[in-house]
Amino acid sequence: MATAGKTVATSVCHSDLYHLLENMHEDGFPVVLGHEAAGIVESVGPGVTEFQPGDKVIPLFISQCGECRFCKSPKTNQCEKGWSTDRLNAMSPSESSLSCKGKKVLQFTGTSTFSEYTVVNQTALAKIDPAAPLDKVCLLGCGICTGYGSAVNTAKVEPGSTCAVFGLGAVGLAAVMGCKAAGAKRIIAVDINPEKSEKAKEFGATDFVNPKDHSKPISQVLSEMTGGGVDYSLECVGNVGVMVRQIESALESCVKGWGVSVLVGWTDMHDVATRPIQLIAGRTWKGALFGGFKGKHGVPQMVKAYLDKKVKLDEFITHNMTLDQVNDAIELMKHGKWYVYSPTHSSQFIT
Repeated sequence: MATAGKTVATSVCHSDLYHLLENMHEDGFPVVLGHEAAGIVESVGPGVTEFQPGDKVIPLFISQCGECRFCKSPKTNQCEKGWSTDRLNAMSPSESSLSCKGKKVLQFTGTSTFSEYTVVNQTALAKIDPAAPLDKVCLLGCGICTGYGSAVNTAKVEPGSTCAVFGLGAVGLAAVMGCKAAGAKRIIAVDINPEKSEKAKEFGATDFVNPKDHSKPISQVLSEMTGGGVDYSLECVGNVGVMVRQIESALESCVKGWGVSVLVGWTDMHDVATRPIQLIAGRTWKGALFGGFKGKHGVPQMVKAYLDKKVKLDEFITHNMTLDQVNDAIELMKHGKWYVYSPTHSSQFIT
């Protein structure tokens, strides 16, 4: 039940970089990367009932078959028919619709959007409002939903609460935006790059803290700022080199008794640990995948929120590049020369 489509715009996500340079799992190559995109359906295969040519769509790196135990539960957005069920490390399903010179090429997260055309299962596609600008809403295919939803759906930030967001890339800024939308009264943005202070406040942060400016552990700094700790913390760093300590710091920055800490940044490379008393004292430690959104329902809702000016997207975009410049885009992200993922856009090329 496959759907073929033309990719109009795609974004570069750190998960692409993680797979390409940090994880390098031998079963994950050769592969076409890319998973954060928007496009137009060009043809549908036998058995496809949800889509027709001309539909505007966003590929989903988390499937929603609607039939499995997970899809039927309101408690999760995971799906038994997704690539992560049996090939988590390879980050791609064993079956692929792509080939090069007669040899199979894997589809990254089952989508592979760094190409002019791609083929995905209808369970991994969301139909969106035809009025949506594809070169903007492509960002909703991963990063923005991941950060925003982690605050709203997973942490379940409450009005009047205090939050801390660790890491201010696209995901972190979206988490800040989600905390604000949920009604948090104080949102403390944490990052070692001082240039991100003003950007964070643009998305709703009330405070900015640079751990390098303090001799104390950042969890102690936040505890002193908030009279014992924040109600919610979200770890959105995504940098494997510093992530483990930040995960622990995010948990320790939460107030005892009811504090909730959510692990948002994607990695499977290091173990993390905490002292049992951190949890016995009443804190909750959670993880979020795609911000808890069930894609077929959540992504169209986020598109509508953008069209209704309730969610920012344009402010995340720093570069517009053509498909043949994708390696340059990867380098920009690798060296942290922009705040967020950059959509590749061209009237001739698709991703």
